[in-house]
Amino acid sequence: MHSKEATRPVAEAEADGGPNASLPRALHLLVTLPALNEERTVADVVRQVPREIPGVGQVDVLVVDDGSDDRTAELAERAGAQVIRHPQPRGVGAAFHTGLAAGIARGADLIVNIDADGQFDAGDIPELIRPVVEGEADFASASRFIDPELIPDMPRIKIWGNRMMSGLISRLTGQRFYDVSCGMRCYARNAMLQLHLLGRFTYTQEAFLNLAFKHMRIVEVPIRVRGEREFGESRVANNLWSYGWRTAQIIFRAYRDFHPLRFFGGFALALLIPAILLGLFVIVHYFQTGGFSPHKWAAAGSLVLIALSLLLIQIGVIGDMLTRHRVYLEELLYRQRADARESDGVD
Repeated sequence: MHSKEATRPVAEAEADGGPNASLPRALHLLVTLPALNEERTVADVVRQVPREIPGVGQVDVLVVDDGSDDRTAELAERAGAQVIRHPQPRGVGAAFHTGLAAGIARGADLIVNIDADGQFDAGDIPELIRPVVEGEADFASASRFIDPELIPDMPRIKIWGNRMMSGLISRLTGQRFYDVSCGMRCYARNAMLQLHLLGRFTYTQEAFLNLAFKHMRIVEVPIRVRGEREFGESRVANNLWSYGWRTAQIIFRAYRDFHPLRFFGGFALALLIPAILLGLFVIVHYFQTGGFSPHKWAAAGSLVLIALSLLLIQIGVIGDMLTRHRVYLEELLYRQRADARESDGVD
């Protein structure tokens, strides 16, 4: 799905009516901070968010308190942020969903998502959003690794893991990305409206897949980031093996849903190759000996693998049909979200 609005630069957003209709209006930016027990840092991050940014007329800060049991919400409000609270922890992905829904409902033109743990410098927000504001991108993500001079001081295993994950996403999307796990990002409104994510554990890699498959323009902006949190541990990547496994599930499910024929076709091909080899072995043996014994197992194995391959291809075809329905439904949802904004008088 690629709506016409998806190709429109944010800098050319609709103007207010009247004599200024030809002029771009000032944009509304919502900065969202998912937070869980971040009382030591959340207030400083909120205060660091620039309130005056070229091309932006309104800046709001929203903290999504994901069930904290400390003073995160209280201190965020004192620092000037609005707060939405989850009654209990639901995960970083769920907190992002809450912030995204709030941005769409409030008619924001841009959403910047930034962690509340202080690893990012909120003063870099103007640089991050510049490609989106100027119409060069629909989605801009801070990148820790695209510029070798900005690679943060962090454990080698984490750097390696990020490179492996970025390589996988690059391979699946056909685009080169260097950092698909960074939590500092900017979404144009057309990207917000077309972003439909299912992962609740995390959302970072799935967002790249979702927007790349919908032909959104994606750029990475080199940003200097602190390699390790000053306080506490990451609730997402504190166990790298668990993080890698759960993230891989999200990635492959997303790829399966967008390209089911390729996904299941790949598995079918993986079974078909040994099936053909076994079949050739049986045929050669038959012509040499005049019988199948003692390799009947090879003939049976070949037939079973061929049957499984055909079954997987059939599943892929059915999945491809369902994907078409998903595209239609997401297009309807996109138009419903866009129409809701217009009916609310947000121009």
